[in-house]
Amino acid sequence: SEDGRVSSVSVQQLIEQISYVNKAKMIDHVGGVEEGAYEIYNCVEKIIKQDILGCEMADLEGKDLGNKEDSTAPEEEVFGDVLWDAHDEQEQMEAFQQASNSTCELGFEKYFERLNDLVAAPAPIPPLLVSGGPGSGKSLLLSKWIQLQQKHSPNTLILYHFVGRPMSTSSESALIIKRLTLKLMQHSWLVSPLTFDPAKLLEEFPRWLEKLSARHQGSIIIIIDSIDQIQQAEKHMKWLIDPLPVNVRVIVSVNVETCPQAWRLWPTLHLDPLNSKDVKSLISAECNSANVKLTKEQEKKLERHCRSATTCNALYVTLLGKMIACVGNTGNIDEILQQCCQCQDTVSLYRLVLRSIQESLQSDKEKGLLREMLCLIGVSHNGVSESELMELYPELTSAVLASLLHSLHKMCLLTYGCGLLKFQHLQAWEMVKLEYMETGENVISAYRQKLVEYFTMQLSQDRVTWRSADELPWLFQQQGDKQKLHKCLLNLFVSQNLYKRGHFAELLSYWQLVGKDKSSMAAEYFDSLKEYEKSSEGEESMICLADLYETLGRFLKDLGLLSQAVAPLQRSLEIRETALDPDHPRVAQSLHQLAGVYVQWKKFGNAEQLYKQALEISENAYGAEHPRVARELDALATLYQKQNKYEQSEQLRKKSFKIRQKAARQKGSLCGFALLRQRALQLEELTLGRDTPDNARTLNELGVLYYLQNNLETAELFLKRSLEMRERVLGCDHPDCAQSLNNLAALYNEKKHYDKAEELYEKALDIRRRALAPDHPSLAYTVKHLAVLYKKMGKLDKAVPLYELAVEIRQKSFGPKHPSVATALVNLAVLYCQMKKQIEALPLYEHALKIYEDSFGHMHPRVGETLKNLAVLSYERGDFEKAAELYKRAMEIKEAETLLIGGKATSRHSSSGDTFSLKSALSPNAFPEHGQR
Repeated sequence: SEDGRVSSVSVQQLIEQISYVNKAKMIDHVGGVEEGAYEIYNCVEKIIKQDILGCEMADLEGKDLGNKEDSTAPEEEVFGDVLWDAHDEQEQMEAFQQASNSTCELGFEKYFERLNDLVAAPAPIPPLLVSGGPGSGKSLLLSKWIQLQQKHSPNTLILYHFVGRPMSTSSESALIIKRLTLKLMQHSWLVSPLTFDPAKLLEEFPRWLEKLSARHQGSIIIIIDSIDQIQQAEKHMKWLIDPLPVNVRVIVSVNVETCPQAWRLWPTLHLDPLNSKDVKSLISAECNSANVKLTKEQEKKLERHCRSATTCNALYVTLLGKMIACVGNTGNIDEILQQCCQCQDTVSLYRLVLRSIQESLQSDKEKGLLREMLCLIGVSHNGVSESELMELYPELTSAVLASLLHSLHKMCLLTYGCGLLKFQHLQAWEMVKLEYMETGENVISAYRQKLVEYFTMQLSQDRVTWRSADELPWLFQQQGDKQKLHKCLLNLFVSQNLYKRGHFAELLSYWQLVGKDKSSMAAEYFDSLKEYEKSSEGEESMICLADLYETLGRFLKDLGLLSQAVAPLQRSLEIRETALDPDHPRVAQSLHQLAGVYVQWKKFGNAEQLYKQALEISENAYGAEHPRVARELDALATLYQKQNKYEQSEQLRKKSFKIRQKAARQKGSLCGFALLRQRALQLEELTLGRDTPDNARTLNELGVLYYLQNNLETAELFLKRSLEMRERVLGCDHPDCAQSLNNLAALYNEKKHYDKAEELYEKALDIRRRALAPDHPSLAYTVKHLAVLYKKMGKLDKAVPLYELAVEIRQKSFGPKHPSVATALVNLAVLYCQMKKQIEALPLYEHALKIYEDSFGHMHPRVGETLKNLAVLSYERGDFEKAAELYKRAMEIKEAETLLIGGKATSRHSSSGDTFSLKSALSPNAFPEHGQR
């Protein structure tokens, strides 16, 4: 109500009932309906992002927020260089939960025994085939058995995949094999390069299975439900016919009609039709839920009807029960029974269900919207969201949509998967085609065109989401429109979205359809990127450009086009070093990717240098026990192993393993259920309003979490609360207060409120200087970010002492001859150059050059970059002869590098520091011109 009082007795009773439900969440709100809805939306969003998706934020405790890009590893880092699609994983979790939803087990005990015998049987043993007609309960059986195995056999590793509708993402063989491989890697903590080439992926999967089976103490069970729905299942699942490791068992389910002939020789568990007892049990369960009582005569009629193979399967009987329950005590049960008994299979019963829903609608307009909804969902790749439906049909009100969806969901027509509406069963989609699309392909094409126009409009507004990337290329492929597909693929953000989510095979198939080979595809992408670069201005735009170049480089590397992969990866590195700090973790990412190309090229010396630089940056940015550090250690270990340096490799592997082990204990499982419990306890304590250090830390974590999701307003609220609580509990000079100040400063920096950020960074620095050791990483962190802020604000005089302090800290932390010290020296030198103090800059560059030469040798790219910077400095001071000599040495290093990679390189490996201010002063023509003078 407007005045805050409860307006009716019924509402008061509802609130009292809810109060007794532990899992309910009450939101106190005074105001209008729209505001209330917005409050609920924010609350649900918070729970989803913070608790359900919170597993990736577990390592934020005690961390400074800093730069958004610094503070959390990209999702692929869970598995080294492997791209993990959280969306696909969530879809599988939902499919499993949906399959196990029924409370009726339909006499499955006898089947459970057979499945248990399979696990216990001596090896070798071929896959077990679970067969049955459509809707016979295969998915239900497998999901229930998986739950029993997880409960009673905790040492058994179960990998499952539930295939959805044919031609959906869940039925793509390359994605299935990739997902299963990643799950194997996850459970074995093996972090190795994984190919995305579909043929190689298929070839390597049995090897991964062999590796893990040798390590795993227990059985490994792989379950693929509806495997016959996979396109070209026999071809893409040929590993099934190979001998499996002794502790591996495979179970696959198929429809009797579509099972490949070669698989019919495998041991088979066939699901029998339901007996009369099970039929009665299923129908009674549905009727009891609606308080509907059947007469003896009605029960007998149902029993007589449900005797044929098509009328006594689980799905048919469930639908039958729902139809009767839906009529309830208000309708004529005998009449609905008569109609149902005329339906001799599930599809015809679904048609009756749909017509009963149509009859319940009030107008022809609503009936038309029902048709539009179902047809659009049917012709889409992976489903359609509610918001998309409402944008496509403005006349569709939220009230009408909610009512329709309630009916369609209740009657097993539609379900949700990752927020998208999909058909709950294949027979429901077959019925919709018969009911609405009998005229054929023209109708399907018209609905597809509607979706094409919708997602094309999104692209024209620069709204590239995972939805447009999933749907639009696929729709063009289905329509056979190669020209539009080609244009869509050249939208760099669409291709990046698909690739970064691991949909490599899908992307490749689209290019094959438009008739482009790998080399021409690479050339077209590179040309598009160069064109895009011309319009890129500003730091954010350049960082985005660097990401696009990196994606292209990785894609080309996965295609085996190593020489063509180098140029985009180097360009990405160059941009990041210029737009960001040379010690920024994104620079380490670029070095790592470039090193991966050299490894494949067998240029191990170059790869080692790059991996070591990436390791150094990661250690400086995150500390020695961060998963990103483990990634670099693993990469170096693999490199040493390839060179037969087994002792060095083993040392690095052990170090990495300890880091990952510790991180795994902190994070819990990938799905984050352990973290979910922890978050729930934390939130419960927060609601009690206690002022404790732990609650203040939790508030800080929540602030960081919202910051990373770019929800800056909410982040600011939590970070301020954290700071206030820490000041009350710990005192204003405590290091934890410095952490909150630092995080708030970073947030204001992001919002371009530089004056506020400056004040808070200065306070944080003051506390940390007094409370921490001179070489403490947190002190170095604040020094670095305040120095960068001063530089951004043009307060160069204030920045100088901080850059000098950064040099001192690195000298104390790493020793005076460490490359990290050289990088800090170069950053200080660049600052002096910006201030026109070349005399002060010169000895710093020379000192940095000496460290780089001693650390990396005289022909290293960092040496070359520092020589180039010295050349610019000499040139500006009028010493043209020395400048020419230094520039010549720099070019010799560059040419040696170019020759090494086959003349394909267009940019450097790595910079010796922040050379942005010097780069424009130097061009290939500068010295010849002055040489002539």
